[in-house]
Amino acid sequence: MDLPTAIAEAIEGLDLFLNCRFAQAKSLMQPWKDHSPYHALGYGTILFMQAMMTFEKEDIKQAVVNLKSAISVCNRYRRRESWLETLSQKKAQVNQLTEVEIHSELCYAECLLQRACLTFVEDESLINFVKGAIKIKNCHSCYKQCLYIMENRTWEDPALKVHFESGVRLGVGAFNVMISLLPGKILKLLEFVGFSGNKAFGLSQLQLGADLDSLRAPLCSLYLIGYHTVVLYILGLGDGDLELADRILQPCLKKYPQGALFLFFAGRMAEVRGNVPEAIVKFEESIVAQSEWRQFHHLCYWELMWCHAFLGDWLMAASYAERLFNESKWSKACYMYQRAAFLVMCEDQTEDSRRNLLSLFRQVPVLKQRIAGKSLPIEKFAVDKSARYEEHQSLILPGYELIYVWNGFTILGRCRALVEPVLARVEATLQELDREKDSTPLYYDDWCLATVLKGVCLKYLDHPTEAEGCFQEVVKCAPQIQNDQYLPAYACAELGFLYLQQSRLQEAKHHLEKVLTQYRGYRLESRLHFRVQAAL
Repeated sequence: MDLPTAIAEAIEGLDLFLNCRFAQAKSLMQPWKDHSPYHALGYGTILFMQAMMTFEKEDIKQAVVNLKSAISVCNRYRRRESWLETLSQKKAQVNQLTEVEIHSELCYAECLLQRACLTFVEDESLINFVKGAIKIKNCHSCYKQCLYIMENRTWEDPALKVHFESGVRLGVGAFNVMISLLPGKILKLLEFVGFSGNKAFGLSQLQLGADLDSLRAPLCSLYLIGYHTVVLYILGLGDGDLELADRILQPCLKKYPQGALFLFFAGRMAEVRGNVPEAIVKFEESIVAQSEWRQFHHLCYWELMWCHAFLGDWLMAASYAERLFNESKWSKACYMYQRAAFLVMCEDQTEDSRRNLLSLFRQVPVLKQRIAGKSLPIEKFAVDKSARYEEHQSLILPGYELIYVWNGFTILGRCRALVEPVLARVEATLQELDREKDSTPLYYDDWCLATVLKGVCLKYLDHPTEAEGCFQEVVKCAPQIQNDQYLPAYACAELGFLYLQQSRLQEAKHHLEKVLTQYRGYRLESRLHFRVQAAL
């Protein structure tokens, strides 16, 4: 099969995949997967996506086997001599490469990146993490060479160039954007060993790739939409360019009206704009759109869980957490804790419901998993809170706390009607704590949590001075806190974010750098560092 035909079939396969016709896409790629780099990449990518959604050992094994085979296919067509080392010395050598060799190099980089990701999940050992890191480094080097080729080669076929260019811009852009999100110390280390973490450059590359009429343009679009509607709301300050994301999304929805992935992002777009009822409708449409890969439904269940939590419908939020616990392989401890925390938020508890809650919390530590010898930070947090409930038979506002640590107030804050009932319940809780101060075993922990939540609500309700006072009080109370050591660090960061919002830049920088230098060893530390890095 010649290169133009292979690319045409890869485009057809991607269209089938994005229209949720997964089996047809797989069947189209399978006959040539041992002979064509693009078919090998396409087939391996479908299995990779399936493995990453299911976390089933057999799916991971099949994806690994096929990606290894895909890498071998790409290697058969790549130029294997020393040209990679000599490109910088002699640009003329770029034109000696055939178009098949060049495209095979790009496919090789994409296969290698997926293989590296699977390395991290197939065997959760430290040595596998090292192997994965080496593969990513090699992949990054391939993309740099492909960028050099794109910029210096004299192209004979414009169509083959545009497909190559979109892939290069996707890879180079994605690497730059993701690395730019990392905390400062890690970022400097990666840049020292040759990685690039220029966010503006990365986003521009992805935009250029999305604007091309090419094979990988839809993937560039997906990356940009995901970055602006998901990544910046989990690891950043919730400041995604929603207008840009919507401009990119709308043509995709027209082209793939029943595409579950694009319907999911339509739901996410409505959610981050504060239109939670519309978001629920879109997530439910995404679920109905396909049943072939039920694991994709888990992404929608996760968002539906939060949507109902934002609305204060704790029973529905708990039911989605339970569904995830029963069906998803990701983090059983996290799902169990979320279910229990949402149920605690329900009023009018009975003796039976309290016994049930105690049973749920007691399961959380048993469900904790270890990756490369370490537990997930969010699971450590869940275990700590569960132990506290078991000891004292109470937790203060655990549903709102979960929304907060998952950065959900950046979404709640978009809609005043969602924030006001949260503030009312938080203030009622603070009054109750003050009445029962002498009989509350961890009074300062509880008071500081409620006060941080109050400050966040006040910030989004445009009462910055009162919000500032709340955060300052929590910072001052640090010595009195026994368990929730994360609260003073987060309150200090909130001061920095607030000052940044008010253009008090020196004060903002002072508090954000203070978070990085003066607070150590608290729960969810790295999560906060991502947000601080985004602000700095």
